[in-house]
Amino acid sequence: MAHIFIVNKLSTIEIIVSRRKKTPHRLIDWKTVGRRLRELRGFDTTQTEFAQRIGVTQGYLSSAERGEREIGPEILLRISREFGKTIEWLLTEKDSATRR
Repeated sequence: MAHIFIVNKLSTIEIIVSRRKKTPHRLIDWKTVGRRLRELRGFDTTQTEFAQRIGVTQGYLSSAERGEREIGPEILLRISREFGKTIEWLLTEKDSATRR
């Protein structure tokens, strides 16, 4: 929210807009997303196999599973399409499409 202050200074009015700095809110818990990726991969698929299916390296997938990397939208879309999960489920474990 912006605060507006009006100051009278030598017959001129200056409008000073002051904005408070807000701390960024983390809406996505990447560690939890990583756990969902690990769950989706299962025990029968190696990281290398899973990574090849979604077009990333094994190292990228490993760091994503540990929650050390934010996964970009293109990769989220690939995972969604390849494994039949919504992006919403990947990010929040909720799926509004199934609630209808």
